[in-house]
Amino acid sequence: MELTASGHTFKSYLFFWGGQLFSLLGSSIIQFVIVWWIAEATESPIYVSIAFFLGSLPMVIIPPIVGVFIDRWNRKVTIAIADSLQAFITFLIILMFLNNVANIWLVMTMNFFRGICQAIHFPTVNAIIPIMIPKKHLSRMNAINYLFTGIIRVIGPVVAATLLAFFLIEQILWADIFTFIIAIVPLLLITIPSINDNSEKTKKGSYLKDYKEGINILKSVKSFLILIVFISIINLLNMPFTTLISLFVLINHSGGATDFALVSALLQAGIVIGAIIASTKKHWKHRELIILWSVFIGIGGYLITTLAPTGNFLLMGIGALIHASMIPIANTMFLTILQTKVPPESQGRVFSIVISIAAAVTPLGMIISGPLAELFGIRLLFIIVLLLQFVSIMVTWFFTNLKNIIHSESEDELIEKQEEVNLRPEQIEL
Repeated sequence: MELTASGHTFKSYLFFWGGQLFSLLGSSIIQFVIVWWIAEATESPIYVSIAFFLGSLPMVIIPPIVGVFIDRWNRKVTIAIADSLQAFITFLIILMFLNNVANIWLVMTMNFFRGICQAIHFPTVNAIIPIMIPKKHLSRMNAINYLFTGIIRVIGPVVAATLLAFFLIEQILWADIFTFIIAIVPLLLITIPSINDNSEKTKKGSYLKDYKEGINILKSVKSFLILIVFISIINLLNMPFTTLISLFVLINHSGGATDFALVSALLQAGIVIGAIIASTKKHWKHRELIILWSVFIGIGGYLITTLAPTGNFLLMGIGALIHASMIPIANTMFLTILQTKVPPESQGRVFSIVISIAAAVTPLGMIISGPLAELFGIRLLFIIVLLLQFVSIMVTWFFTNLKNIIHSESEDELIEKQEEVNLRPEQIEL
């Protein structure tokens, strides 16, 4: 069933998206507070890595299971249920702290269940984008989304660190409940177009058949498999930074919550800068090549963070900023490839498969980060994974056919441009 996004659906999406930004602010505050609470309570790389492992595991397990059903279910109801359950779980965590029964393992377990809700919510929200936003706005909207997401995540750690100075953790956790209420209102008021024709064929469709169809669509996009393998490797090698940066600040640099907030805020500021760069153009050429260059520059940023002198949190933050500024650019390119080359009625299952493949290495990287940090030390581990990332870029460029794919797509773009000139010269942008 072919759906065409319109100006009306675009406005509805923007209203919904505004509510989601408030929800993101609450989640950003909660994530910072929980991570810092675990790091400060244990000062253990192993405990912190287990916490990240449990938090990320649902993003690997859940999307491939629910992806097919996302294309069948009412997406508005799915988002509402996932958001509501996540807020309810946060409320349970608050009760645990209020009754003095909270401990490391209990909080990590509850955070795992919050991760399940996020793993359902994330692909569902991304699956509605192509049916609500006109194709000509996709690249720019993806970039603008990263821009505002980055702004929220800059604010989140700063707000969280400030709140930690004045309030108890059980009081700060209420932020997730309040922002959920703000986010649910736009969702209830808008209409999300349905892609389900409710035919008997749709209702009785085989889950396995639909899943295989998603795999086949994924294979049909020439650059996807190469990029997914590459991105999966980079995700794996980035996990020590994601998992251990709080301990790197706390142990290696004798920092506190405010210092960690500075590094985190500058990292998120990098996402804002990268999103601004990505939003400057409607159409980007050679998207696959841009992804490789983004990772390469990001390596340089994290190297600055790794080698910063003890206690120089500003320099650490600048390195994190450089690294993070590349994330929106790379992800915008990848999302646009997916959104423009995959049919809207298959977005749910394909996006879920992509998420699960790219994220499959995340729990592995997180769970091994702690033991490897105990073995090598956090700083040396960071250096090792940066070297391995550089090797991954070289292998991808010199030992795959990505160069040929980029060249082939460049020729296709020239042909399409020439056809556009011949058939519709009045629509050429100058």
